[in-house]
Amino acid sequence: MKTLLLIRHAKSSWNNPDMDDFDRPLNKRGKQNAPEMAQRLVSRGMVPELIIASPAKRARSTAKIMAEEWHYPKQAILLEEELYLCYASTFLKVITRIDDDFNAVAIFAHNPGITDFANYLTEEIRIDNVPTTGIFAIQADTDSWKDFDLARKKFLFFDYPRNN
Repeated sequence: MKTLLLIRHAKSSWNNPDMDDFDRPLNKRGKQNAPEMAQRLVSRGMVPELIIASPAKRARSTAKIMAEEWHYPKQAILLEEELYLCYASTFLKVITRIDDDFNAVAIFAHNPGITDFANYLTEEIRIDNVPTTGIFAIQADTDSWKDFDLARKKFLFFDYPRNN
């Protein structure tokens, strides 16, 4: 079995409208929500063995904050250029390259791609929008990430900061 956690970056700052989108930092709420959501995963026993993130500052920062909560080495976070504002299909390309030694993986990315990909993965639920720091978890009945797309999947949960 392979478990995939799709995590949208935390809330970012729009204080500087001239700043390039790629460089936008997290705002105060984002910095508070990220460790909270990481701890929710800990309480579910869902700590990833591998973290892959978009290199955009807000996604990288969210991954680093959550990695700290999971005692995951920040320098081990894999940055994938392709995940920055990607289409749903790009997630599959990234997933097929994951080493099969990892059974639980978290991917930090952006909307609309992350919402589109979550909806592609299951027909059990429909998500209008994965909000900032939202987590969509799914399990695939496979031993290989290369077979993830065609494997039978089981929706595990969808959680986000205001889902108390």
